[in-house]
Amino acid sequence: MCRWAAYRGDPLYLEELVSSPAHSLIEQSHCATRAKTATNGDGFGIAWYGDRPEPGRYRDILPAWSDCNLKSLARQIRSPLFLAHVRAATGGGTRRDNCHPFTHDTWSFMHNGQISGFERLRRPMEAMLDDELFNARGGTTDSELMFLLALQFGLREAPIAAMAQMVGFVEDLAESILGSIVLRFTAAFSDGKTLYAIRYATDRKAPTLYASPASAGYCLVSEPLNDDVDAWAEIPDGSAVTVGKDGINVADFRPEKRSAAKPQRVAIPA
Repeated sequence: MCRWAAYRGDPLYLEELVSSPAHSLIEQSHCATRAKTATNGDGFGIAWYGDRPEPGRYRDILPAWSDCNLKSLARQIRSPLFLAHVRAATGGGTRRDNCHPFTHDTWSFMHNGQISGFERLRRPMEAMLDDELFNARGGTTDSELMFLLALQFGLREAPIAAMAQMVGFVEDLAESILGSIVLRFTAAFSDGKTLYAIRYATDRKAPTLYASPASAGYCLVSEPLNDDVDAWAEIPDGSAVTVGKDGINVADFRPEKRSAAKPQRVAIPA
């Protein structure tokens, strides 16, 4: 399983999540503590927003701990919203096009999880894409394809609802083709203004997700960046998180549900 970290708030140097903390994302790339695999060395990536609407992005297939450029960029880039990811491949080769975050126009997306039996579902999933989105597909992962499907289902207009429809579509497709489905999906995505995250799994074993305040904003992470347990709140399985100018909100997440979700009570440290 992969590890990731995301932030939205007052401008912050990327190193505050990526390299400086005791249990930074780079540290997690070779010593993750809350994942099935401790090593996430199959590439990395960062996407950040600045003065332009579309995100900047840097990805490579090297392990995050061995790329000196990553540490240098993280020390110099200051951004109000960014996503960072270290990869442990569960499908798709180790190549730059398969490294997260994925981007399209103003949107960025990264994911931790997998779809069981994806190779049998890949072609009918791709068939749902229009020509523009199909031609935008650069890699071979289920993660990128789920991102493009969410765009197809209206991510620009209704981000959480589009993700719910995408997850519901994948579940229905798997049930019809495979007879069952195991989907684990902990993802972060953004349009450069608002940061969103989903934690969901069909078997209630979704990859972990935590939230904490940071520098007049909030960070969302796969696992805490330090040992201050009181600073981190675990986001429950079956949740949608929205981080915007008014703070953080956690609501129920259910596939295919387009009605407004009722906020779920989660204690986020002040």
